[in-house]
Amino acid sequence: MKGIVGALFFLYSLVPCSAQEIPLYEGTIPNAKSTNVKEVHRFDPVVDSLISKVSAPTLTVFRPAHLPPRAPVVIICPGGGYHTLLIEREGRKVAAAFNQRGVAAVVLKYRLPDDAHLVNKSIVPLQDAQQAVLQVRKHAAAWGIDPGAVGIMGFSAGGHVAAMAGTHFDTAVIRHPAGISLRPDFMILINPVISFSDRTGHLGSRANLLGPRVSEDQIRFFSPESNVRPDTPPAFLAHAADDKVVPLANSIDFFNELKRNKVAAEMHIYAFGDHGFLNNLPAFGQWFGSCIYWMQTSGWLKPLR
Repeated sequence: MKGIVGALFFLYSLVPCSAQEIPLYEGTIPNAKSTNVKEVHRFDPVVDSLISKVSAPTLTVFRPAHLPPRAPVVIICPGGGYHTLLIEREGRKVAAAFNQRGVAAVVLKYRLPDDAHLVNKSIVPLQDAQQAVLQVRKHAAAWGIDPGAVGIMGFSAGGHVAAMAGTHFDTAVIRHPAGISLRPDFMILINPVISFSDRTGHLGSRANLLGPRVSEDQIRFFSPESNVRPDTPPAFLAHAADDKVVPLANSIDFFNELKRNKVAAEMHIYAFGDHGFLNNLPAFGQWFGSCIYWMQTSGWLKPLR
């Protein structure tokens, strides 16, 4: 099975597309201290490329050679527990797969919480996610994408970033021009960290983002299931029932709140897969194919002919 998935990813890498990395912010990076901290890149035999110590956030824009007019775009937030980013497996490779299906993709290399180079580390991932939505909409015409079909996707802790962007879009933590919405049009959440509660939350991600002492107000603000409203964007969720890192309850509770607020949502629960589907159960083509089908049936993506 590993060989099949590896071959699929290899084929995705052959799809003619361009990838351009640009700074996330134009000018001064907000909420940042002057620092000598350097990014750390390393290879991991299980998850491929990892990046840590991120202090200079970027967007890497992936566009297929033949992008359909006004194509949808997905902003991808890799996971890594708020201490690293699985930039290849949960970023670039997924972007290439979207390109094959006529979807533009943008990989967000968001800043990782660190008091050494941040003024308020807890709000930084949300800042970077909001800035990514803003930048994508500002460049929509130049990139040939639909500013009304901007999705955000996240894996694990990146799912927390994406869900925060989807539930706090009207709490602007960046400067942005009037008239440009920070609301993603849809969310794609894969084995996401949702809750920061003691009951179901991923306490490692919570500690990395908020520190060892947290208040009830912080837990509520940083738990997207507590902030779902009728205008929360539609969502696709996928999670493994045997996930030993991020409990399945994270996705179930979020899905239930979406349905309670009459927000369109689809959820796939797989019997096996543990956290991150690292054993390729389900296979990439299985859950990603379901995601593409959801985008098509929801009206975000026209079926390929």
